[in-house]
Amino acid sequence: MSLRAFFSAVVGGLVLLTVVSASLLVVLTSALEGMASTLSESVEGVRLAEELEVDLLVHSRLIAAPDMPLVADPSRGRSPSEIESDLHRQLGELHASASTGEERQVLAEVERDVADYLGAQRGLSEAQRSSSSYDGRVVATLDAALRSLERLIQINVDQAQEARAQASRWSERANLLGLVLGLLLLTTLVLVVFWLRRFALRPVADLQHAMRDFGAGRNRDSRAPEEGPSEIRDMALTFNEMADSLAHQQEQQLAFLAGVAHDLRNPLSALKLSTALTSPGRADVTPERMQRTLALVRRQVERLDRMVGDLLDATRIQAGKLELQPEVRDTRELARSVVELYQSSDPGHTLELVVPDAAVLVRADPARLEQVLTNLVSNALKYSPSGSHVRVAVLEDADHAVVAVSDQGIGMSPEELKGLFVPFQRAGNAKQRAPGVGLGLSVSRRIIEAHGGRIEVESQPGQGSVFRVHLARVSDSAPRLPAASDEEEPAGGEGPGAVH
Repeated sequence: MSLRAFFSAVVGGLVLLTVVSASLLVVLTSALEGMASTLSESVEGVRLAEELEVDLLVHSRLIAAPDMPLVADPSRGRSPSEIESDLHRQLGELHASASTGEERQVLAEVERDVADYLGAQRGLSEAQRSSSSYDGRVVATLDAALRSLERLIQINVDQAQEARAQASRWSERANLLGLVLGLLLLTTLVLVVFWLRRFALRPVADLQHAMRDFGAGRNRDSRAPEEGPSEIRDMALTFNEMADSLAHQQEQQLAFLAGVAHDLRNPLSALKLSTALTSPGRADVTPERMQRTLALVRRQVERLDRMVGDLLDATRIQAGKLELQPEVRDTRELARSVVELYQSSDPGHTLELVVPDAAVLVRADPARLEQVLTNLVSNALKYSPSGSHVRVAVLEDADHAVVAVSDQGIGMSPEELKGLFVPFQRAGNAKQRAPGVGLGLSVSRRIIEAHGGRIEVESQPGQGSVFRVHLARVSDSAPRLPAASDEEEPAGGEGPGAVH
């Protein structure tokens, strides 16, 4: 599981838990609000029913004994007619507060009994109202009304007690639910902390330890365990790949230093031997031998200069300090100068130059472009058997100038082509055929890429190779500096075509 998925699941669970808790809180609040409303209505119903009872009793007393004073007059100085008006008002308020069918049914009986009582009171004469033998019908209707009101009061009391019991049950449920949610949240936090410590923090600590050991140089074989969340596994994998790459580069550097030391020792040994042969104390040094020795010295010095130049160029490229001085030049002229250089110094191969009649202009650093072409032609000569044919052709299309160098040499396999432009790497057969440090092609490719071009290679073992340099063309109207070949054309030159 990845950290993103884990935290998404944790956040989703917490959000779900919060939503459930909020929903349950809303339900609990609504239920308690309904119970509180029922309790309030029940209390109000009890109050109105009791007031109605009191007013009925006061009304009956005022009608039966109007001259007898009351110890505490609940009527507050009201007349019987005003009390009757209050009775109707109270009945209306009881109707408004009735919430159940049973309550409304009993309330209807109360209304009927109160109406019967008031009707019985109106049917009595003045003498009958003031006589000691109060009419039994009035007493009976009053008792019926009071009993109906008692039933109504009991219904409201029962409703209040039921609401109170429900509120108590809901309170217990809320307490239990709060305890469960709290335990669930605490358990989730404990699991999150455990998972982070076990599956996230420990791999991070192992990765940090491995990086510290590797960076301090205490253990170059230190690698991070690839475990834990996918992000940490990817980090550990990246670190391990980087460590392997650095270790491989270190091995390559050591091999490169060993190769450079070996390749430098060969020309230095030749130079040392040459100087010994030409020492003044030797009497057998003939002019011819001296010329051969000087030619050997010149070749070894050129070899050393080329090796040092490649090393310096590789260093500048790695540091990002390769400087170019681009000019608009004719690719034919640059190719011709390189071919003429090797044609005069290498009689063992046949060099052919094929160029078009029209100028093929590019914007490039002429010295650097000659360096690339010189490297390609030199490799073609070194890795081709004596007497073979090397061809340098300048081609063009709508957008690019192409310089192709083809040989009939040893060729390369697809596996060898993959590491052809890697610094300090040389194919096995190339190491046996010619000395070198494996920087020429790498430097050449970086130079061409700095010009915005590219180098392509086609090769097969035993069938030779073709290197093609692609550079962007410029229009013929672009200003260009004159080359030596423009100022002075050699007499008797063959012009475009083959150079042997």
